Amino acid sequence: MSDPFVVVGADAAGLSAASKFRREAPDSEVIVFEKGRWISYAYCGMPYFIEGRVERMSDLLSLSPSEVDERGIDLRRDHEVVAVDPDAKTVAVETADGDSLDQPYDALLVATGGRATTGPFDVRGIDGAFTLHHMDAAAAIDAYVAEPDAYDPARADVSAVDRERVERNAAMPAPETAAIVGGGYVGVETAEALVGRGLDVHLFQRSAHLLPPFGEAVGERVESALVEAGVTVHTGTPVDALVGDDRIEAVTFGGDGGDGAEDLPVDLAIVGVGIEPNTELLAGTGVGVGPGGAIRTDEYGRTSLPDVYAAGDCATARHTVTGAVAWMPLGLTANRAGRAIGATVAGDPSRVGDIAGTAVVKAFEMEAGRVGLVEDEAAREAGFDPVRETVTAGSRSGYYPGAAPTDVTLVADRDSERLLGGSIVGPDRAAIRIDTLATALDADMTLPEIERLDLAYAPPFSPVWDPVLVAAKVLNGTLDEE
Repeated sequence: MSDPFVVVGADAAGLSAASKFRREAPDSEVIVFEKGRWISYAYCGMPYFIEGRVERMSDLLSLSPSEVDERGIDLRRDHEVVAVDPDAKTVAVETADGDSLDQPYDALLVATGGRATTGPFDVRGIDGAFTLHHMDAAAAIDAYVAEPDAYDPARADVSAVDRERVERNAAMPAPETAAIVGGGYVGVETAEALVGRGLDVHLFQRSAHLLPPFGEAVGERVESALVEAGVTVHTGTPVDALVGDDRIEAVTFGGDGGDGAEDLPVDLAIVGVGIEPNTELLAGTGVGVGPGGAIRTDEYGRTSLPDVYAAGDCATARHTVTGAVAWMPLGLTANRAGRAIGATVAGDPSRVGDIAGTAVVKAFEMEAGRVGLVEDEAAREAGFDPVRETVTAGSRSGYYPGAAPTDVTLVADRDSERLLGGSIVGPDRAAIRIDTLATALDADMTLPEIERLDLAYAPPFSPVWDPVLVAAKVLNGTLDEE
């Protein structure tokens, strides 16, 4: 390799690839360009930092710049890659100081991640209005919800923090009422965090239930858990507008642009309506794209451009159940794909692996997990004839303390009896049980095969028939009756 392996983006996929490459090819050069100051941080941990469960922002960092340097990786922060020339095999780079350069590459990985979408809401320039997709936003929200004389600046103990933004928010009067727009992962987890900070929280979801990818059964139990903890949940209620000139004053909802709109006075608003992939640096290259506008990749993370790879929240992958190209931006997907690409570029071809959308979420004491095709419509679009059952079973032997109702929904194909997906929800270690279903999907298992699994049993951990086995038995019986 004459020119270096160049990586764009210094978070999960990018640094996983660079680290693996350096281990496999210690005599070769790898350069990682990062347009900002933050590297290798735990995005999923930010709500827990805001809540106070995580005491220091540095606890959310996986690698420091010095640790990256120790691995022999040439990390260049404040260097933004603005364009790629696939014919010349160069990237155009601009620095925070205003300098520019063209960097040749032998192989290129685009690991630029994604960014929060805001829909029709513009949070820029309105104090107290935020999105939560970056560590600087988490630091600013943490400062904003604290009383000015009670804020501890040591919590934001990382040099990369936008100190001016934190100090500005820390100086403002602490909010009392918060509106969260969007009832997905960010919305549910942030609702819990803000209740933990003593706020009156309203959570707005456009559709009929929270956490749409998890299905109705999960959404209903999570909503109940939030309401029981003091969150006011507004399902089937789109927010029309954020109101406020300098600082957020209210959210308008329920009118859909008409006369029936209501205003809810708030002094904090967090918009969590989704993300979109960062792919602008490949504009004009003709690179193939897939769902959500993400960069289309093959089983090795290769794009349609020669010697150009993509991984993480900006890239697609193959869906375990459908075999189709899919875009599901999740943490393990990014880390796993980056590591595989690093090995491939070093000379050891490694598949990035399929994805099933395996995900878990927590709402106070309620846990939920999902995997595969949970909604009938998605299964039909993929060419299956879905059959589903939802069962409630105990999480442990009924006589053992701590046993709690666990709802399991399974979806299978009527003809092949193959498992297509499922969800699990309950307060007693329900979420981790989703891994059984994820493994079954990866193995293309049928309902009869799942029903015969030899899952562990002991009263403190599970009843004789684990909830997953109960659901498989019931759905298998439904298929037999048809």
